[in-house]
Amino acid sequence: MSKILIVEDDVAFCTMLKTFLQKKDYEVSTAYSGNEAIPKIKQEVFDLVLTDVRLPDNDGIALLDEILRNNTKTQVIIMTGYAEIDMAVNAIKQGAFDYVSKPFNPDKILDTIEKALSFTSPSEKENNEKRVHASPAITPKKTNDSFVRGVSDASKKLNEYVALVAPTRMSVLVIGDSGTGKEYVASSIHKASKRADKPFIAVDCGAIPKELASSEFFGHIKGSFTGAVNDKVGHFEAANGGTLFLDEIGNLNYELQVQLLRALQERKIKPVGSNKEIEVDIRVIVATNEDLSNAVKEGEFREDLYHRLNEFSIKVPPFKDRIEDLMLFANHFLEESNTDLEKNVVGFTDEVLEAFKKYTWPGNLRELKNIVKRSVLLSQNDMIVLDVLPNDIAYASHNTKQTYGLFKNQNEQELILDALEKANGNKAKAARMLSIDRKTLYNKLKQYDISL
Repeated sequence: MSKILIVEDDVAFCTMLKTFLQKKDYEVSTAYSGNEAIPKIKQEVFDLVLTDVRLPDNDGIALLDEILRNNTKTQVIIMTGYAEIDMAVNAIKQGAFDYVSKPFNPDKILDTIEKALSFTSPSEKENNEKRVHASPAITPKKTNDSFVRGVSDASKKLNEYVALVAPTRMSVLVIGDSGTGKEYVASSIHKASKRADKPFIAVDCGAIPKELASSEFFGHIKGSFTGAVNDKVGHFEAANGGTLFLDEIGNLNYELQVQLLRALQERKIKPVGSNKEIEVDIRVIVATNEDLSNAVKEGEFREDLYHRLNEFSIKVPPFKDRIEDLMLFANHFLEESNTDLEKNVVGFTDEVLEAFKKYTWPGNLRELKNIVKRSVLLSQNDMIVLDVLPNDIAYASHNTKQTYGLFKNQNEQELILDALEKANGNKAKAARMLSIDRKTLYNKLKQYDISL
């Protein structure tokens, strides 16, 4: 069993991460400061240390030096906010295995941990001694096969598009607001394709520093630049035969856009510092929450690359347009949270369900997932109650226009007309969207003299 030390001053976050890793069969210790971590590092041998770049009494860079002085075989992963990426890059140059940007999802941190531990396993070390070129093992992205598909019209249309394009070789552009589930759409396309048994590699283009971008995508050979202490397999080679998902593609700088276009056209890549070209067979799916066509017009994104990536586009609807799916997703996230946090919360009280329906969910599915997980963590009972919800959700009824009781007749009429339009005249569906029964809707239609 691999031994991991987490050094993080956010106690709640540290506890959650520890619980998650223990469920993955790791032996996990924690420290909430550098001074608390150092004695543990001296007393025990850890396979991996996961440390925040900023600590109340120290920083991750100084702690990194202490770790490597005590045991050069211990791998270190730096946790960092977006504003501190420069520090993380320096840490890598000084011997850290990798860094992860906060906030991160469990699959991504687990991927990085598995890469580090695979690289330091006895078998890998033995192989490294026998080979001139050594690379850390890259674990394919884990995908969630049980994710809810949704039953709303918007979800059905989305699922139809996924089923239509998945068996093809076409590049896909996934468009949608932050938190709508663009990566899930990409992984669904991969799982329904002929490449399903091959790797699915997800890359957050917004989290890659400019100076490391070429190495991250195409790999590098040992000694090609300062800090390149081992050969590195890039994302293109790791995804060979499978699917490469590039999230927030609009964040790529112009120079990397040129390199990406060339790689997609020639289906060959060249690691940094190498003269050898490697042939790759990958399908590319990209995602963005911005208007790439407008970025093309403004000269911020290459038009030829845009057309290369946009062979087929899919618009992921915001959660407010999929409100019929709310309880399907909420119950799914509840089950996930119970597993991750080792709890057994049964469900939601009626007051919580009503608050969920009234809230507008600007953060989309990601916000719902986070709120459910937070509520499970805070819950002391079998049911999630209103008191554990943030105030803006618990009291959403005071500032929403999705509930009839708080509004005058004119607002009711507008809501009914809007629901009927979205439901294409289907009264039963419109009633569900308005959270009322059909009889009440018929009475309202008569009251406002609305005819279809």
